[in-house]
Amino acid sequence: MKLRKRVGFLLLVTVLAPLLLYNDSLGKSFRTPTARNEFFEDVSTFTLGADVGALNLLPQEPSTILKEPLGIVYLENSGLSHSDSKVSTGENSRKIRQLTADSIEHQTKISSTRSGAGNYRSREENPLRLVTDQVHGANWSDTTYPKVKSTSKTESRELQNDKEKEGKKAVSENKSGNADVNLQIKHEKGSARRSNRVGRGDFIKAKTEKQNDQVVVPDARVRHLKDLLLHGRVYLSLTATRNNPQFIRELRVRMKEVQRALGDATKDSDLPRNSYDKLKAMEQTLVKGKQIQDDCTAVVKKLRAMLHSTEEQLRVHKKQTLFLTHLTAKTVPKGLHCFPLRLSTEYFSLNVSERNFPNQEKLEDPKLYHYALFTDNVLAAAVVVNSTVSHAKDPSSHVFHIVTDRLNYAAMRMWFLANPPGKATIQVQNIEEFTWLNSSYSPVLKQLGSPSMIDYYFKTRRAESDSNIKFRNPKYLSIMNHLRFYLPEVFPKLNKVLFLDDDIVVQKDLTGLWSLDLKGKVIGAVETCGESFHRFDRYLNFSNPLISKNFDPHACGWAFGMNIFDLEEWKRQNITEVYHFWQNQNHDRQLWKLGTLPPGLITFWKRTYSLDRSWHVLGLGYNPNVSQKEIEQAAVIHYNGNLKPWLEIAIPKYRGYWAKFVDYDHTYLQECNVNP
Repeated sequence: MKLRKRVGFLLLVTVLAPLLLYNDSLGKSFRTPTARNEFFEDVSTFTLGADVGALNLLPQEPSTILKEPLGIVYLENSGLSHSDSKVSTGENSRKIRQLTADSIEHQTKISSTRSGAGNYRSREENPLRLVTDQVHGANWSDTTYPKVKSTSKTESRELQNDKEKEGKKAVSENKSGNADVNLQIKHEKGSARRSNRVGRGDFIKAKTEKQNDQVVVPDARVRHLKDLLLHGRVYLSLTATRNNPQFIRELRVRMKEVQRALGDATKDSDLPRNSYDKLKAMEQTLVKGKQIQDDCTAVVKKLRAMLHSTEEQLRVHKKQTLFLTHLTAKTVPKGLHCFPLRLSTEYFSLNVSERNFPNQEKLEDPKLYHYALFTDNVLAAAVVVNSTVSHAKDPSSHVFHIVTDRLNYAAMRMWFLANPPGKATIQVQNIEEFTWLNSSYSPVLKQLGSPSMIDYYFKTRRAESDSNIKFRNPKYLSIMNHLRFYLPEVFPKLNKVLFLDDDIVVQKDLTGLWSLDLKGKVIGAVETCGESFHRFDRYLNFSNPLISKNFDPHACGWAFGMNIFDLEEWKRQNITEVYHFWQNQNHDRQLWKLGTLPPGLITFWKRTYSLDRSWHVLGLGYNPNVSQKEIEQAAVIHYNGNLKPWLEIAIPKYRGYWAKFVDYDHTYLQECNVNP
């Protein structure tokens, strides 16, 4: 019996002595800074199987001192095996949620959370786990909330009492406890890494949401109100809601209120102050409608029908707008119709001797600067001549050759007889006086009088075959539009001629164009291929082998309107015959549609000299975004397009460049009510 007691006492001493010594050295490590590294080295060498996991543990700091937290609590590149990360999935999720709580609640809840794990020992069963868990809690507190103090001294004393109680346990339990410590340490480290990732993800998400909140759409409420009106129209058309008169009355009232609040507003700042109240009231009414009509299929069908109807209306309106724009552009305003009639009356009242222009001897002098202007618009011709003469250095050396039709011949002559352009020379001719220009000589004249062309223009069934209405422009029926291809015949004694359209304004002296060396080319023009639709393939039919074999579809186009022609080179290269050849090939309009630019591109192919863009700026008749700087630096500005400056549909900001060369106080203009 005594022997048994002695053996039991020895066993008890052998068990308690190492524990007391270990606990004493562990307690000193929290108080002695010099022992801190030794504690880290000892604990960090715990192993589980063949894996060695490095631990970064912070010792518990005294409650009376607040120290800066260490920068690295858990290494990002620390290894964590797949099996270790799956030890306790439920405990991982609970710990991640605890990190977002207050630091004090975090420390008090962490022990209860751990005690719920079935595969681990409790704090009462393992004193070493108590210490390591408490160190982990301090680390998390310092890392996530650096300004909160660590565990108090009272908790430290409770830990020591718990350790003494646990000293009576068996060595086998200590070994299993050590294994549990390693498992728990790896689990804690995995949870920390995942929680760090979650924390960073939440921060990035919150930052992104904050940036999105800062982007304020200036018309968000306006769009919302318009959407509500659309929803209201849908409910008005549904059968279920139409059977509820009270709801329909309320919805109509709300829609009227929203429409009044919306008005013509294009941004939220234009809305009245009560717009928000109207919006909320409308939303509440629509909620009632949703309760009445819960059939989503019917709503979707109605919305699709409304979308289809709106698209069809848009297509019709676009077509009508295009037609009316062309009609307006080609219809002579009442004032401009009155103006030539008034001039013609005055012209025929003159004596024959008073109908002649001075300086007729200059008309065929090749040393002077000659301009060719083919038009039936008297007012437009007056602007071209006035703007050119006003910027000419020597007006007396400038000669203007104007060719018009029989109807406007008397009016054109009368205007320049009554308003001579200073010292410049004027010649006005009637195109019908060119007896050489007939259908036997000109293929285009023969085509214009052909039954197929008449059928194309005057039969309504033909209108459906060509969707592009601009090709049906009546000006293409006029030979005066094609007279530019017969310049050597019109001016047989001249060497160079500057061709001008009647919708241009001259802003600089143009005499420099006559001194240009065209390098053997026939025509000088400004290229317009800065935009894709000014390439050859936009004007010519490259599906025809005759076109595709002879021309480049990506070749740069150019513009009529202001062109210098070398008539000597023209005659040398027999350009008129080239023009006739291609016109004969296009008798069925398979190579290009009607117009003068496509045959011009073909006729002067590889015979065009490129001028600097500043000589000729285009687009003022259709493009409201022409650069102001380009306009001011241009020698000639061109109102090409339908929005001519003498029409009411002209672009307002460009009209002034043209209007300043018109004397609206003139008697004839006043009598015909022609105003700026």
